[in-house]
Amino acid sequence: MTNRTRGEVALKANGKSYTLCLTLGALAELESAYGGEDILSLAERFSSGVLTSNEAMTLLAAALKGGGEKVDHHALAQMKFEHGMAGLIRTLADLLSVTFGGQAEPDTAQPTRRKEGAKTPVPFPGARS
Repeated sequence: MTNRTRGEVALKANGKSYTLCLTLGALAELESAYGGEDILSLAERFSSGVLTSNEAMTLLAAALKGGGEKVDHHALAQMKFEHGMAGLIRTLADLLSVTFGGQAEPDTAQPTRRKEGAKTPVPFPGARS
């Protein structure tokens, strides 16, 4: 079972459930894969709304490792995701939001009031609203 407070999200692929998590080690792996970009630069990069298939695979591999899975890149390339690629992209977006967004899950039980003139929070540090 996943724990959003710890930054975990669930992924269903090939009829199996996986836990994805961007641990510190997974983030370090992503920094290395992207030429030493720092964490905030990575957050801004991923919040741009553009994600190539290569970036999706790199992010997925790091998140699977962070979730405790052994990653075989050939098997990873052959995965079939619940709800197809759209389902994978939604799951990765959710993972990034949980990791960089600062909130594990919105509390829908209590309505929130925003101060007049307050900006709507953006999902990632460094992102523009």
